[in-house]
Amino acid sequence: MPMRSTFVFIFLLLLLHIFMSLTEGGGNALSYDFYDETCPQVEKIVREGLSPIFLADPTSPAALLRLLFHDCQVQGCDASILLDSQGDNVTSEMSSDKNFGIRRRDAIGIIKSVVEAKCPGKVSCADLLVLAAREAVSMSGGPSIRVPLGRRDALTARSELADALLPPATTGADGMLGIFTDKGMTVEESVALLGAHTIGVTHCININMNYEGQPEEQIGGMGSHFQKFLKLSCRKTGSLAKTAFLTNDLTNLVFDNQYFRDTVDGKGVLRVDAEISRNPRTAPIVAQFAEDQNYFFEVFTSAFVKLSSSGVLTGDQGRVVRTCNGIDYGNF
Repeated sequence: MPMRSTFVFIFLLLLLHIFMSLTEGGGNALSYDFYDETCPQVEKIVREGLSPIFLADPTSPAALLRLLFHDCQVQGCDASILLDSQGDNVTSEMSSDKNFGIRRRDAIGIIKSVVEAKCPGKVSCADLLVLAAREAVSMSGGPSIRVPLGRRDALTARSELADALLPPATTGADGMLGIFTDKGMTVEESVALLGAHTIGVTHCININMNYEGQPEEQIGGMGSHFQKFLKLSCRKTGSLAKTAFLTNDLTNLVFDNQYFRDTVDGKGVLRVDAEISRNPRTAPIVAQFAEDQNYFFEVFTSAFVKLSSSGVLTGDQGRVVRTCNGIDYGNF
């Protein structure tokens, strides 16, 4: 082989090696086989650990899915939302009013303790949170999503970032599209992510925020009778408004496309839910998802992988902690 051809061949091999290391876990990127050697049973542990939790509390899947979304919105998907306040060094994101109603952080701690017993110091809380949210979707009847792993855990959390970055309940379609597209989502994927509202509930305190100072306002895309129903159902104030809630749709324990069928019918609970059925950029997508559940699942899968891979810590960034709710500086 001539010298020039040999050089080109070696150069191409080097490029291939670099590409494979970045895409298959040899570098700082996420990988679909990241734990094949260090904790090959991790996905099975998560699945088996969540099954009794979901049976005991059928609302847990919705809680875990929301937990992931709120984590990824602040500092990226780094499990910072799981941290408790620790003096002046760590201010919990949970102290932000924007995280009102966030729960089942304990479920990740339970799973973490089981994983630590099997694979000490190998699996991050950030990866466990993503895997738990993935299982929440599939165990509720949604798509089975294959996710890349290799995230590392944040060492700090800042409540002021949660205050600034988590969207308020009054956010409309255009505002929510901006949030998701800034993370690399297409408009179609952004609408699919909103379809996560198909499971869970909305607290009256968030519904009431849509009408503060504008009691007669008609929200675009929301049926007038349905809007009156929401107002009557959430007339409570103060602490009662915080505990009262409405289900997001008629099948709020099942991950399906009922959410989109409801929005088409003018029964979107929050402003963004109502507006996407009329917004010119989103209305055709909503109609398609309402008609074709399998297509919704397909796009949601793509969006979930993108969202859960955004702003992650990898390689030498962050660290893998032993307990998800606090920093132990003896950790790995």
